[in-house]
Parts: sequence; structure tokens; C-alpha cells
Amino acid sequence: MKVVLAFDSFKGSLSSKAAGEAASKAIRSVFHEAECDVVSLADGGEGMVSAVVEAAGGKYECLQVTGPLGEATTAAIGLIHEEKVEGPTAIVEVASICGLTMVPEGDRDPERTSSAGVGDAILQLLDRGIRSFVVGLGGSATNDGGMGMLTSLGAEFTDSSGNRLRGKGEDLASVAAINWSGLDTRLAESTIQIATDVSNPLCGPAGATMVYSKQKGASPMQQASLELAIAAYANRIEEAAGSGAWQLVPGAGAAGGLGFALLALGGEVVSGAGWLIDAVSLRERIRDADWVITGEGRSDKQTVYGKLPIQVATAASETGTKCMLLSGSLGDQMEELEEKFDGCFSIVNAPASLEACMEQAEELLEQAVRQLFRLLRAAR
Repeated sequence: MKVVLAFDSFKGSLSSKAAGEAASKAIRSVFHEAECDVVSLADGGEGMVSAVVEAAGGKYECLQVTGPLGEATTAAIGLIHEEKVEGPTAIVEVASICGLTMVPEGDRDPERTSSAGVGDAILQLLDRGIRSFVVGLGGSATNDGGMGMLTSLGAEFTDSSGNRLRGKGEDLASVAAINWSGLDTRLAESTIQIATDVSNPLCGPAGATMVYSKQKGASPMQQASLELAIAAYANRIEEAAGSGAWQLVPGAGAAGGLGFALLALGGEVVSGAGWLIDAVSLRERIRDADWVITGEGRSDKQTVYGKLPIQVATAASETGTKCMLLSGSLGDQMEELEEKFDGCFSIVNAPASLEACMEQAEELLEQAVRQLFRLLRAAR
């Protein structure tokens, strides 16, 4: 039996590689001679840098940047070499710079968080001569439309009294004017790939604020005010840049609107999972497999928007390989998930707090995989 283990990270609990290794251990406890191929993957969110560096034989660089609440933090950046790209390509992971897991649950408030650290990282990489970037969007704590990042890169936002704004979510509603002229000119020489696997536009019922800000701490009242503010801000950005209708581009709403801001810088949206799936030759690796197992911390309607497990299932379907979803928990729109997988399962085996489940994620994953493969053994 050959099994390919291609998990996303279980955010805050297990990396993609750790999840795959735990599942591999459980499979071999049932099928001792099983061939288990652990593939590190990410969809642009947490774990992207480590997955890319491992897949492409790259290296890490550590940068000092601004965290989501304005604190100093250290972020790991990946450097790889791509064909047809002169010089190194930098892999920037938003989740490790202004990520949701970096903010204690009681402090989560998208009006207080900022994407400034992403701009800090890009500036330092520009100083090192790097002009090729892949920015992984996912797992952010922000809903600032990328205003913090743009401020770090030299754009100036002012209120009606001419005061400069720092670029937090709460500043969106105060933007009266934008000076685009101070933006770092080296960005015009750069290529930016926006790696995300969500297709949300910036605004509207499927946009950044209405879909994602609740998990970042927004109350219903904050959601309503942030939605109005980010729409007005985006209109001003497009006016200041003199071109573009970036609000409507699928992926503009990723990472609290960072996708929109990167589009305004000339970036191009690419599938984060798709880009990495090609880099690790996943289709070739699963072609002769009996099973592919994928999963993530929670699978629900956001997964259906195109997150990594769906991309893995699509690759498996193209090669005629059976694919199983095994996630921390399962949410709504199960019917749509069931159309994509041969089986959908949660690893949680008893009522427990989220904290307890996260602490026991490896053990729970091993137990669930072991029981599933005991069932497959009996069916044989």
C-alpha cells in the first residue's frame, strides 16, 4: 500500500510535515510495509515558508519586523532560486508577520491590528537587492486593507486635518487623502506573486470583512463600520493610483485586504497551493498511490472557496486516486466537501475545549488515522 500524506498545517498545533509524519506513524502501525510519502504543503498561510524551503532546497533569513499589534517581532523569510528568475525569490509569509495566532485571543480586534510588518519585510529585502517576491496570504490578524503595509513602503495617508495615519484597521475610516508619490520606486522593478487560495473580493457579502473579520475579533457593529470604511479607502486607493479596479479581483479580500494592496503594487494573484503543488510534483507522486490523505485545522465553507485540501483533492481526482479529508473539525457546507472527497472525518473523539484539542492534535490525529486504516484492513 502506498499513501501520500499532503496536509495543510493545523494552525497553532501541527505543521504540514508534523501532521504527515504523525499520520504516517499511525498507518505503519496497521500496515507495517506501507509506503508513506509525506509532502509538506501550504496554501499561502501558516507553514508556507517552511514548505517552500523544504521543497525547493532554499534557505531561511530572519528579519526584524513590526508585529500585528505594533510590537517588534522576528519573521523567517524563505529564499529560493526559480528558473527564469534572475537572483533569489523571497517567500514572505503573512501569518508569521501579522498572523492571528500571534495575537492572544482576548486581544483580537481588527481595528487595532496592522499589516505594517509586511512592508517592513519587503523593504529590507529590497535593500538586499531582491526583486522577486511570493507573498503568502492567509492566517492574518488584520483587516486594514493593506494600509499598514503601504504606509511602511512609503505611501502617505492623512485625515481631514492633515494628520498622518499609522495604518491600523481603525484608521481606514479617517482616510481623507493619499499621497502615492513616496512609494518606494524599487517596487516598480519588482515582480510580486500574491499566493492565496481564497477567491474573495475585497468588499461585499463574500469580502474580507464580512467573511473573515469575525474570527479576528470583530463584533457585528465593527463589521458594519469596517465594511463601509474599507470600501471608501479602496476607492481612494484606486483614484490615487490612477488606474485599476482591484477591489473586484478574486483574492483581493485575502488577509484582510492585503491582496487588494498588493494588486495595487502591480502584483499578480496565483494559487498558493497550486504553485507549491507544482513545485513538489504532487501529481506525479500520487499517480501510483492507493490513497491520498489531506486535511487542515478546520474544514468548512472557507475550504470550499479553494483552500489547500480542495486543491489536493482535485490533483488526486486528475490521477484517479482516492482522497480522504481528515481535519481537526468539520463545519458547514458538508455536502460540498463530500462531493470532493471519498470520506470526510474529524479527528476530535470527545467533547473538549479548543485549547485541549490543539494541545492533543498530534495524538488525536494518530488515533483517527489508526482507526481508519484498521477499518480499511478489515475491508480487505
